[in-house]
Amino acid sequence: MALQRMLLLAGVTLVGCGSGSGAPETETAPPGGSVTLWTDSTELFMEYPGLIVGHAAKFNVHLTDLSDFTPLSSGKVSFRFDPEGGGAGFTVIQEAPRAPGIYGPAPEFPQAGVWNLTITVESPQLHDVILVPGLRAYATAEEIPPETGGGTGGVSFLKEQQWKSEGFRTEFVSEGSLIESFEVTGSVVPAAGRFAKVAAPIAGLVDAGGTERSPIPGQRVERGQILVTLTPSLGEGGSAYAEARGALREAEGEYARAKRLFAVEAVPERRVQEAEIRLQVAREALAGLGGGGGDELTADGRLPIRAPISGVITSRHIVPGARVAPGDELFSIVDPTVVWLSVNVPAGRAADLQSGSGALFLLEGSPHAHEARRMISRGNMLDSLTRTIPVVYEVSNRDGSITIGANAHAAVRTGRRVIGLVLPASAVLDEDGRPIAYVQVEGELFERRELRLGARDGDRVLVLSGLEPGERVVTGSAYQVRLASLSTSVPAEGHEH
Repeated sequence: MALQRMLLLAGVTLVGCGSGSGAPETETAPPGGSVTLWTDSTELFMEYPGLIVGHAAKFNVHLTDLSDFTPLSSGKVSFRFDPEGGGAGFTVIQEAPRAPGIYGPAPEFPQAGVWNLTITVESPQLHDVILVPGLRAYATAEEIPPETGGGTGGVSFLKEQQWKSEGFRTEFVSEGSLIESFEVTGSVVPAAGRFAKVAAPIAGLVDAGGTERSPIPGQRVERGQILVTLTPSLGEGGSAYAEARGALREAEGEYARAKRLFAVEAVPERRVQEAEIRLQVAREALAGLGGGGGDELTADGRLPIRAPISGVITSRHIVPGARVAPGDELFSIVDPTVVWLSVNVPAGRAADLQSGSGALFLLEGSPHAHEARRMISRGNMLDSLTRTIPVVYEVSNRDGSITIGANAHAAVRTGRRVIGLVLPASAVLDEDGRPIAYVQVEGELFERRELRLGARDGDRVLVLSGLEPGERVVTGSAYQVRLASLSTSVPAEGHEH
């Protein structure tokens, strides 16, 4: 109706709009109407002029496939008009749309009165039957009541704009329930025991020949896999390492010999105890030089450095032939299959935490929501600066979609279930700190509503005021409707009428 009124003010008639309608042209078109209906699979937005007996009336019928909110691009549509109370009806058939999503039947009513319309859609996209009751045809144009009200206001967003806006969707507001949650910030960190830094146990030189086979960042390694080989530097711990390894082997041999002799009563038990003490000292001496964990000198005197855990290489700090000192970091490894979500809970919400309620969270730059089901730690000390307590959740990450180190925006569940109007969070826009949504009043007319929100659970939010049950709200590409509300110009593509 908003578009129809614009055309009338501009001196353009709706009757006879388009080609092949056969309708008589007049300077002004009698007031008509519009209908917006939704079925489970189709949205109908139909505009029509005043219906006069004996005159073809050009209808503009917009059909939208609600499975993806695209225009009905092909298929036959039948328009069956039947007089209310019985009598002979008639059918107008269109084999294809005259433009994507738009059909233009031009029925001619044989008698005045109320007519009921049945629209039958037979398309590769969908099959549907839509009932439109109460269309009134008049004997003469003078009998048509004049328009009243002077316009309804609101935001005009044409069907052509809706069809071209990626992700545009609408749905009815309905009552439902959700688990209350509150929003916090946090980050993803490695789980305990699933992160390791590999350091040089002794001073030495990085084996130039072996670095080509050393893993690079992003490559997976298994526990015990050789990462790099060092050539010990004599005089800087290398000779001491070899001596410690030799001393350990000698102590192991002495201990084994003492036990055999004691078994045949050739030596006293004190000899076995002394050998055991020397063996323990040798082990501790080798461990102090970084050995004892499976790393041992090869036949040519080099020391292989092995992965302490299975995981993915996150950093590598080796240069072929470079000298390293004891403690220098060579690699870092993380096992990303399980990660921790560490969040900061405000002191005022600490009492709302439930150990089994879990949390949903989004990572920076990603629209995909992840779920943390298990709380493994809750701090007991309040941070004096941020006035928050740390809470840690365990998160499964077998597909590797969660990046360690990423910042997170989380919704921590309280465990309390609340009932009310539930709306997808994508329908809510922030306008200068106020939550708003756009209600579809009719096919191409939208209304801005300020909302008062309640609890939130992931991608759903509770609406306390601003909407009524049964209203249809824009849930996808709502920002495009907002942009249209800021524009005073008619889109260049206009209607395909």
